[in-house]
Amino acid sequence: MRQLEAEFAAQVAVACPDLSAGYAAALPGARAAVLGRLWRGLLFEPLPGLAAGGPEKEPGRHVVPLADGRRLAGRERRPYDLGDEPVVWLDGHPHTHPAGLLAALGLPGAGRLVEDLDHSVASLALSRAGAARHACAAGTLADYEQSVVDGHPYHPGCRNRPGVSVAEQLAYMPEHRPVVALDLVALPAASCLVSGPWPASLMDGDRLLLPVHPWQSRHVLPGLGLRPYATGAIRARPLMSVRTLAPLDGGPHVKTAFTTRMTSDVRDISPGSVRDCVPLSCLLAVLSARLGGRPRIARYLAGAAGAVDGEHSADLSAMLREPASTATGETVLPVAALTPAMVREPVSWLRAFARLALADALGMLALGVALEAHGQNLLVALGGDGLPSRLVYRDLADVRISPARLARNGFEVPPVSARLLSDDPGVLHAKLFGSLIGTTFGSLISLFGRGDRATESRLWEVVAGAARQAFEGLPSTPDVRADRAALFGGSITVKAHLLAQLEGAPPGGGWTPIDNPLAGPI
Repeated sequence: MRQLEAEFAAQVAVACPDLSAGYAAALPGARAAVLGRLWRGLLFEPLPGLAAGGPEKEPGRHVVPLADGRRLAGRERRPYDLGDEPVVWLDGHPHTHPAGLLAALGLPGAGRLVEDLDHSVASLALSRAGAARHACAAGTLADYEQSVVDGHPYHPGCRNRPGVSVAEQLAYMPEHRPVVALDLVALPAASCLVSGPWPASLMDGDRLLLPVHPWQSRHVLPGLGLRPYATGAIRARPLMSVRTLAPLDGGPHVKTAFTTRMTSDVRDISPGSVRDCVPLSCLLAVLSARLGGRPRIARYLAGAAGAVDGEHSADLSAMLREPASTATGETVLPVAALTPAMVREPVSWLRAFARLALADALGMLALGVALEAHGQNLLVALGGDGLPSRLVYRDLADVRISPARLARNGFEVPPVSARLLSDDPGVLHAKLFGSLIGTTFGSLISLFGRGDRATESRLWEVVAGAARQAFEGLPSTPDVRADRAALFGGSITVKAHLLAQLEGAPPGGGWTPIDNPLAGPI
């Protein structure tokens, strides 16, 4: 047991003694789950310290040569494969812990990433142990959101939560199925940055009442010289993203600042995001209407950021988002929450989903917006027959907008941050294809195929057929022809989760090309 795992075990013994045995039992599986994600990154990302030329394929395994002559070996893996990796071999020595392996590799700039992997393993073991105590409730969106235990399917920091104690994870993290009571902070409304109509229920005279996560109240507000106006004022259930919560009394979902790194990013809310949220929502809703209301956009209704020392603060911000509505007889859930038990016939299910997802996403791209359509942002509505009937897209802050494409389709660019704007087809394609093909379809096909390569090939053919059908429904403009060529090209660009976390990595995250499972005739 590594040091951080032992520290977690000691905290578990105090915070929830009944969980101690379950936590210890979950550690080996958590190590293998994170090691599998790490092995994928080592195989497919251009990391410093690895030899040029990439991995070598041998029967049943891959070998990664290091720049210093050492050799790293593990099971054969494709970029979209899910699953654990029990052991990886470095010059013949077995490694079963991802943090231990990364430390032994000594890659430049990987010091903090070693710590992140330790956190990811310890927190994932806690998540699995805690989730095992709860019955698998299902029915509401929050139920499905809280059923996702392992986090991002490909990110080694899938459960990295430094700065959040065991007791706080049990109290706040969705897989432990808590109810979280949000605080309110009273701020002079005149000094706040506000986007959209802030609700009257969150005003007190000339003061704006900002929802604040209790973790933020405890760890961040004191340093800002603030304390809550009301504690525990809004009881809510945390969704997959942890800091977005669904109030028990209904109404808009509340996205709060939670200023610590989770997975890989600090989860505050920049003033730019507050400023962007409503005009960005309006643009996407207008584009969706052009496509017949698809996908449905879960709009941000309002956002606010308080001022600290005269500057609007990312630590003192919140946004209010439309909940995903549900029709009679319909089930709505994040794609990431889907399990094989929910799918009676994988080919039919995937065909229905692919037709929706590709028509909606490629239609939005043709108009000028590349969605980040991964399994947390993309919700699927299932009809009474269990098949996908419509999609909902949420969390808009990471889309990319092409001003030139918008103009060619008769739309104006909204007043949003420059970081969201790009006419570079490579940027637009990486944003959409990396998330939709590399993550969403990749994880679904791995889930349904279960390592049977022939079955996986048939499922990828289903996706390719849906993509061709989607393109046939779009006008044959130069933009659409370029999108089609890129989608069926030899490679797609996906996020490089390890590279982006190395010390000295360029801002904006790393990217890497991988073989395109849709490569073929366009």
